[in-house]
Amino acid sequence: MSVTPVADARPNRQALSVLIVSTLAFTVCFMVWMMFGVIGIPIKKALDLNSTQFGLLTAMPVLSGSLARVPLGIWTDKFGGRLVFFLLMLACVGPIWLMSYATAYWHFLVIGLFVGLAGGSFSVGTPYVARWFPKKRQGFAMGIFGAGNSGAAVNKFVAPGLVVAFGWTMVPHVYAAVLLGTAILFWFFSYSDDKHLVTSQASFASQLKSLKDPKVLKYCQYYSIVFGGYVAMSLWMVQYYVGEYGLDIRYAALLAACFSLPGGVLRAAGGWLADKHGAHFVTWWVLWVSWICLFLLSYPQTDLSIQTVNGALTLHVGLNVYAFTGLMFTLGIAWAFGKASVFKYISDDYGQNIGTISGIVGLAGGLGGFVLPILFGALMDLTGIRSSAFMLMYAVVWVSLIWMYWTEVRHADLLGKSTTQSPAIQTGNSHE
Repeated sequence: MSVTPVADARPNRQALSVLIVSTLAFTVCFMVWMMFGVIGIPIKKALDLNSTQFGLLTAMPVLSGSLARVPLGIWTDKFGGRLVFFLLMLACVGPIWLMSYATAYWHFLVIGLFVGLAGGSFSVGTPYVARWFPKKRQGFAMGIFGAGNSGAAVNKFVAPGLVVAFGWTMVPHVYAAVLLGTAILFWFFSYSDDKHLVTSQASFASQLKSLKDPKVLKYCQYYSIVFGGYVAMSLWMVQYYVGEYGLDIRYAALLAACFSLPGGVLRAAGGWLADKHGAHFVTWWVLWVSWICLFLLSYPQTDLSIQTVNGALTLHVGLNVYAFTGLMFTLGIAWAFGKASVFKYISDDYGQNIGTISGIVGLAGGLGGFVLPILFGALMDLTGIRSSAFMLMYAVVWVSLIWMYWTEVRHADLLGKSTTQSPAIQTGNSHE
């Protein structure tokens, strides 16, 4: 598919309106998608769930939202982003409202699957927004839209207050009403352009054939960290603060937002950096910053007893709540940049097929967000060490660093400029 350039004042105004209202809609959808990260805590207590069950509860919306991304991307190509985005939001209103009436664990799992469709909005909005802008501005435009990830932080600001004041059942009612209002607002302030439609008979299975491309697999791996890890940590952090530091749910959510908020709103800055310096440069340094932060976050609270000439000397080693929050804030910034830089790779390499590839990569990132909370819970139940979640993420980042070194960095200097094959790497058109 070709990206239609913005040629005159009217399309410019329409493009800006599409960008603003789509970002708003995605923010609300992401807020809904991350709902269990807060209301899951009183539900866990009421149903007496263990950490693995809690991880599965928070991950169910992520599963359906991830699996829906590829078909939603195909429908966006065929029917246009405006119609698909609007209908998607309407389809989620009913299940969100019904969640407040759930009483059994399986009720929440099933309803969570339907609510999770809101997470598929990313694969609708990304190609929809991108096609309204010229190629040189697509990284920035997609970064602005992707800042809707900050809905995870909005959820942490809104939901805890509702839980404390009215109980957790009020949250689905409020979120359903907000999503309905957002859908109506989106319809009246968005536009469609028939030139952006792509006639395609592609099926879900045929789209998955893109995974045979080693570059697509690599981008999936990157995105499973910067987006999958972001989603998983956003769902996990409130209960982590409550359990590790004994904080009230409101203060825990506020501190958890120090990770979620920059991880969302700074995506636009990441898009600008990727446009200016290239996807390779930004992603490489994102992975190294992640490696350092996760190494420090992985260290569990430890008491060391040392026998001295004067008797036993006990030392405590571990991150206090302020150091922990500072590292999470840094990690959130890095992953915000990384989310944008990975999609810059895609727009560089697959400009004619951005809807399909973004759907595949988004699916991989979403599946990472589904699997990781379950693994976090399983490791917690197995080891009893809360920081085992960061140990797992540290290992995953190691895999990506090694992969990137062997496929890209060996042929480029630290500024992303070619030494032996740099033009290919710099433009994103190399073949591994």
